[in-house]
Amino acid sequence: MSRIGKSPVSIPSGVEVKMDGNVITVKGSKGELTQVIDTDSVTLSIEDGTITFSRATDAPSHRAKHGLYRALVQNMVIGVSEGFKKELEVEGVGFRATATGQLLELSLGFSHPIAIELPKEIKVSADTQKGKAPVVTLESHDKQLLGQAVAKIRSFRKPEPYKGKGIKYVGEIIRRKAGKSAAKK
Repeated sequence: MSRIGKSPVSIPSGVEVKMDGNVITVKGSKGELTQVIDTDSVTLSIEDGTITFSRATDAPSHRAKHGLYRALVQNMVIGVSEGFKKELEVEGVGFRATATGQLLELSLGFSHPIAIELPKEIKVSADTQKGKAPVVTLESHDKQLLGQAVAKIRSFRKPEPYKGKGIKYVGEIIRRKAGKSAAKK
C-alpha cells in the first residue's frame, strides 16, 4: 500500500480541506465529509492545492495506514466534487423496483415486498422500461455509505448461476452453470 500513499491528492477548485487535530474535513459542492486520522502513524500536509501523506516508520501497520488514509481522503475529495454512482439491475420474471423519496421497494419473488429506507445522503431512482430489467440508480458523495447500501440491497437476492435471476451490478457478468442433464436411456 505504500506506493498508493506516496502519490499526492490534488484538491480541485471549489473543494475546501481543513485539518483540525486528527480530524480532516473536506467540503465541496456535493456535501461535507469528515475522517479521523491516526496521526501517530501518518501525518499529512496541505499546501499548494495538494495533500501529501508521510508515515512515521516503515512498520507494516504504518505502511498499511499510509495507503489507507490516502485512499480515504482521495475518495472524500472525489465524492464532494463529483460524487459516486452505482447502478443495480433487478433481473427476473415479476421482479420489480420502485423508488419514492428515500424509500426503495423491491418485489423479488418473496411473499411480501421488501421496503428499504435509505439514508438522506443517498439519492435513489428506479427506472423501468418495457422488455428490460428494472435499473436502480444510487448516487451519493460518501463512497463508503453508498457501497454499504448497495451491498445490503444486493444481499436480498444475489444473482444465481443457473438462470441469472437476482440483483446484479449493471455490466456484471454472471458465470452460468449447466442445469441437470436428463438420464440417458
